[in-house]
Amino acid sequence: MPDSVDLNGRPLHFIGIGGIGMSALAHVLLKRNLPVSGSDLRQSSITQKLQALGAEIFWRQDAENISKLLVAQSENQATGEPASPVLPQVICSTAIHSDNPEYQAAVELGCPIFHRSDILAALIKEMPYGIAIAGTHGKTTTSSLLGYVLLQGQLDPSIVVGGEVAAWNGNARVGESPYLVAEADESDGSLVKFSPRVGVITNIELDHPDHYTTLDQVLEIFQAFVDHSQSLLVCLDCPNIRERLIPANPQKDFLTYSLKEESGADYSVRQVIYGSTGTTAQVLEKGQLLGEMHCSLLGEHNLSNALVSVAIARQLGLDFPTIAAAVADFEGAKRRFEHRGEAQGICFIDDYAHHPSEITATLASARLQVQSSETTPEPTYRRVIAVFQPHRFSRTHTFLEEFSQAFSDADLVVVTDIYSAGEANSGLINGEQVTAKIAANHAGVVCYEPDLVQVTAYLRQNLQPGDLVMFLGAGNLNSVIPDVLVHFQGKTAEAIDPVALS
Repeated sequence: MPDSVDLNGRPLHFIGIGGIGMSALAHVLLKRNLPVSGSDLRQSSITQKLQALGAEIFWRQDAENISKLLVAQSENQATGEPASPVLPQVICSTAIHSDNPEYQAAVELGCPIFHRSDILAALIKEMPYGIAIAGTHGKTTTSSLLGYVLLQGQLDPSIVVGGEVAAWNGNARVGESPYLVAEADESDGSLVKFSPRVGVITNIELDHPDHYTTLDQVLEIFQAFVDHSQSLLVCLDCPNIRERLIPANPQKDFLTYSLKEESGADYSVRQVIYGSTGTTAQVLEKGQLLGEMHCSLLGEHNLSNALVSVAIARQLGLDFPTIAAAVADFEGAKRRFEHRGEAQGICFIDDYAHHPSEITATLASARLQVQSSETTPEPTYRRVIAVFQPHRFSRTHTFLEEFSQAFSDADLVVVTDIYSAGEANSGLINGEQVTAKIAANHAGVVCYEPDLVQVTAYLRQNLQPGDLVMFLGAGNLNSVIPDVLVHFQGKTAEAIDPVALS
């Protein structure tokens, strides 16, 4: 059994090819004219794109899929001396378990089996200038924004991210340059496999309690990433980076960034103005003013994400006006403060936030749109409505206290049952308990609507003109947005409760 992925022509078969991480890798390999197949349980716009590029996809994760591939391979071989079919390399994500029938069949046939991180690690290793974006939060936005800046700077990067971006119509792009921007995930420990030219760490916190039980374990994974990276860019605003990771590596020459000028970071900001249409700040490089930058993505966390793009792009020789223009123009990735529509003065936003820190930051950004400021003396919206679907029993139970205090910037909180993401119910926590805990720490209304049908009914009855509705979670909560949006699009202003207009 080989210990590394063969990217020189051997077939690759993805179990769960439609996943956001798996599909990005499949896209890159198809663009390299490698034979790619896969399976999934349902069609999507992502799988349609992969099929258009030449992927063969089965719509069941069935034990017979790989055997069918081998039969087709034999039938397609040229006449003459028959050759033995080549077993495909089978690629799995952490979501594929050992009891999956297709996985079991691959093992029995003797197929080389790799984790999706092995593919990404191989791509990063072979690229002359691989840039891996790691961190507990902000990876997708940071890697997408950096990719966009390099693209606008005519550096023609390859990009592999965990979200869809309109600028390259998907979650991956293949360029002709030596530059690769890749999102590097720590959730399952696979971060240790990556050896980039530049490693970026946005922040470090305990998350994914299904895999880690202590912060020390998380720090060990990031330490391995530090060891394997040729150079590093890290955020001094994260205490675990500033107080633990950097002191533990005195031999490393870290490039740093911070939202605080007094931090002494290599890249920092001053005269920051946070507004409802974005953030404006003066950007400093080693204490010298580069110029003013406007970030159209809202909030402190996105200004911090934008500083990564400034730092990396400057290291690659881009001038600041080019960088600033790209940052101002970037619209974000899907499910990251994604505007899904507006009706009757109600705005619908879909956001992937599912950790307490992410929820706090996202709602703080939403609050900017309902409060007066220098740039918005008369805000467009009046209330922030947080609709929250907890993600995984282990995460919800571990961070229950933190979740209970994460919704202070919401005027109304609607909580639904926990999305398991395939995790077994521990019996230790449920949506009703989450609701009660949030309510005990919240001055506004907090209500529990167990399933998505009830969430939809509640929103139809209670949303008002001037509401900014935030759908928060990494599960399937956003599936209710179209129905609620259509309901209000078809509703006349006169039909809305007149109390709502007061």
